[in-house]
Formats: sequence, structure tokens, C-alpha cells
Amino acid sequence: MNIAIASGKGGTGKTTVTVNLALVAARGDWNVTCLDCDVEEPNGHLFLHPKIESSRAVGIPVPEVDEGKCTGCGTCAELCAYNAIACIRKKVLIFPELCHGCGGCARVCPEGAIREVPRDIGVVEKGTAGEIGFVHGRLKVGEAMSPPLIRAVKSERPGAGDHVVNFLDAPPGTSCPVITAVSDADLVLLVTEPTPFGLNDLGLALEMVRELGLPHGVVVNRHEDDNESARAFCRERGVEILGEIPDDRRVAEAYSRGEVAVDAVPGYEARFLALWDEIRERINR
Repeated sequence: MNIAIASGKGGTGKTTVTVNLALVAARGDWNVTCLDCDVEEPNGHLFLHPKIESSRAVGIPVPEVDEGKCTGCGTCAELCAYNAIACIRKKVLIFPELCHGCGGCARVCPEGAIREVPRDIGVVEKGTAGEIGFVHGRLKVGEAMSPPLIRAVKSERPGAGDHVVNFLDAPPGTSCPVITAVSDADLVLLVTEPTPFGLNDLGLALEMVRELGLPHGVVVNRHEDDNESARAFCRERGVEILGEIPDDRRVAEAYSRGEVAVDAVPGYEARFLALWDEIRERINR
């Protein structure tokens, strides 16, 4: 199973849900891998404390122009949809930070003046946290191109097998990085909070997963018994709430210390076990 934990905005508790679910699943004899796909600001390692055993650089191919062959025809610049190439007064200018590595410019160059060279954008680190496999990506500061690194993180998932589950902590929002992270999930768990901002962005996230045709459910974090706003929102939009996590100061204090709720706060292991049961039931319908 591939379970992606996403949200329409940052700060809703995706990492909290991810690491706690990973721990209760691993304690139930599942072969668990936790993949932190929020490569711009990964933080799952702060709670699982993995032992990193390997690291590899990840790059994308970007064009390099042989000025001795280039005639300045501008065919490459006309093709590039991302404005990574410009042709000014017969001179070709390359903007590597904008390049998506599609290779189209090299293919259409009539003079064969363009070749591709690798450009590092970040690293993938892999290790273990007890019985849990752990993978995360670290995007270089200033890089804008995170999807290739997210795909590299996902490529480290173990193959299919009995009792194999991968928890993917997605970036916040609804743009290309999020879509890359959740695109092949068996279930997308949308974490929200019962605030106007949280529910507004939950609506955006719902539109995204429905457009992608992905199974999904909601977890309401920082739930308050006297606040029915999230429940009403989900009823109106026909989406199932799979779990609710109370607005509990003890959980926030544990989080600030880098501790997980299932270990630090009594009663929360049972709460996340119940959520894990709901997730499996939703996937198996």
C-alpha cells in the first residue's frame, strides 16, 4: 500500500500523522517505509531519528551549447515552454534553474550544437529508524525544481509484498510537487484543521485529488468538541472523515521536544491504531 499524507496548506500536522501512523503500523508487523517527500523542508527525521546509511546526489540534465556549431537559429528557444533558453542576437543563453530536463532542445537543434550535462539539485538519504525504513530528500537551497527529487525519493520504495506499506509525507499545497508525491497513492489522507484557512485549503486539496481520481479521506487535527465546522464542511462535500485528533496541549509539547504522540501521550497509540484500521478498511472497499 502507498498512503500519501497531504494538505492544502502547511502546518496542519502532516508529519505528526505520518510518523505516528508509521510507528503503529510497524508495531503491528507491517513492513513500513516512511518517505519524506517534502524535500524543501523535510522534518520526519526529527521525530523518527533514523540512522542514515546511504546518500546519493540527484540531478537533472540541462543543455550546454557548443558555440562553434551554433548558428543562433533560435529553434531551441522556440521549443522551450519554460523559458530556460533564450536566443538574443544569434547568441543562445541558458538559464539552468528554469530547465525541466526534458531534452527537447537537444533533439530539435538542426546543427547538433546542444548536449545535456547533469546539474545536481539535491540528495536522497536512506536509512532505518528501528524497524521502519526511512527515506527523505534534501533540495539544495535556492532550487525551484523539486519534482525530480521527489521522484527520486519515491524510487526508493520497496517492491510489492505481503504487509508492505509506504507512508509518503507530501509537500503542502496543490501544485506540481504535491501531485508528483501523491500521483500513484492507494489513498490520499488529507490533514486539515477546523479553521477558516484550513477548510478553505482543504477544499482546494479535495479538488486536486478528485481531478486525479485518487481515493481519499480526511483527518481533522486539533479537533475541538464544540467546533463542528470541519464535520459540516466534509458532509457538504461528501468526503469521509477517517479520524480526529484532539486539540491537546500534551501533543504540542511532545512535538516541541521531537517526541511522537503514540509514545509520549497516554491513549494516543490506541487513537492512531483506530485511524490505521480506518485507512485499511477504506483501501479495501
